[in-house]
Amino acid sequence: MQIGTWWFYVLTVFVVAGTPGPNMLHIMMRSIQVGPRRSGFAMMGCLSAVLLCLFASAFGLGTLLKAEPRLFDVLRYGGVAYLIWLGIKAWRLPVTSPGEAGATRPVQSAGSLYRGGLLIGLSNPKLIIFAAALFPQFVNARAPFAPQLGIMVVTFAAIECFWYALYAMGGRSLARWLEPANRQRLFNRVTGTIFVGFGAALLGHRV
Repeated sequence: MQIGTWWFYVLTVFVVAGTPGPNMLHIMMRSIQVGPRRSGFAMMGCLSAVLLCLFASAFGLGTLLKAEPRLFDVLRYGGVAYLIWLGIKAWRLPVTSPGEAGATRPVQSAGSLYRGGLLIGLSNPKLIIFAAALFPQFVNARAPFAPQLGIMVVTFAAIECFWYALYAMGGRSLARWLEPANRQRLFNRVTGTIFVGFGAALLGHRV
């Protein structure tokens, strides 16, 4: 991959990865709930899902999903159900006063945080389709594929982690503003509505 092509790939992925979506919203919420440091487990879960989707796309699953719309629909409906369930859960999340927040909020294990991030990342099969459309635009057919794939995946992962950290820091800044119960309730309902909206958008997507 030539350096000019790589920079164009970096710019493309930077814009796409930074666009608010389920992963970024989930990480910001986890940062508010458990702090930016422990939200790193959720980041690892989201990143694992992204890497799985990228490699699956590179090895032909994206083409298969395009050829078999029913398989895509199975994955899509599962993702829709999960995102809507998260939206309802966020809407109904109890609020706490500043003095009792630490005492009443259950401590989530690292494994639970990781699994939540992983499921969020895997709930959207469009990433596989996106990667299947993105990678060929930057691959030199006359050069070995494996090194190019490695460069693209590592670059994608690094940019994704940058945005994860940025959203997590944003969550930390929001945490203090969200101390009053009425603001917590508003935030829970807004994020719940957004998650349901993500599910509805995924439901309306067609291969």
